[in-house]
Amino acid sequence: MDMSWQALFGSMSWGAKAVVIVMFIMSIYSIWVMVERFITFTQAKNQSLKLLGALSNLLTKGEYQQAIDVTKKYKQSHLAKVISAGLLEFEAARRDKRFTDPEVPVEAARQGMDRTAMITVAELKENLGVLATIGATAPFVGLFGTVIGIIHAFEKMATSGGGIASVSAGISEALVTTAFGLFVAIPAVWAYNYFQNRIDRFTVEMSNSGSEMSIYFMKEASGNEKSSVA
Repeated sequence: MDMSWQALFGSMSWGAKAVVIVMFIMSIYSIWVMVERFITFTQAKNQSLKLLGALSNLLTKGEYQQAIDVTKKYKQSHLAKVISAGLLEFEAARRDKRFTDPEVPVEAARQGMDRTAMITVAELKENLGVLATIGATAPFVGLFGTVIGIIHAFEKMATSGGGIASVSAGISEALVTTAFGLFVAIPAVWAYNYFQNRIDRFTVEMSNSGSEMSIYFMKEASGNEKSSVA
């Protein structure tokens, strides 16, 4: 008996073929998500490193508008989004003459950064639910193909009167669909855990940057208050 992939697929029942096609689509979709997220996360990391070097001198000099302009150049950076939100909120509240309390701009900046960090985390998790779903369901889809293959094998046994040759096609398609389900699920689960770990690191980085910017804003507000008193 020819045991090549083409021969095995050709000998499968329509139900088993449908299962293989569905899992093939799931595999292609999960690979696309892996590549897309990997590129996105790599760009976020690289742009964030460049951003921190470009911002250090500007923040030391208090050139907020130029710092905001710099953050806009690094649109893929998760840190740029958080720092930009803090700078925009701080500048807007500081220029609003209705607010005389120096703590208001600092609190506005802190809330803006927290809000942006949550939105950014949600954006980083985009499409990861697909990997989780594929990793969880692919083995069961393969198991469904296994059941179809066993049914096919027993049908052949009933019509031919038994013998290993009569049931080999059904057993082979049962094993192939089982293996295919695991082949699709395992990389999806690995990739999902890998990207979740990277998101956790990005979240910590955004939290640390937000805390450092809050301290910076408090020092700026305190310095401006002393200058106005003097």
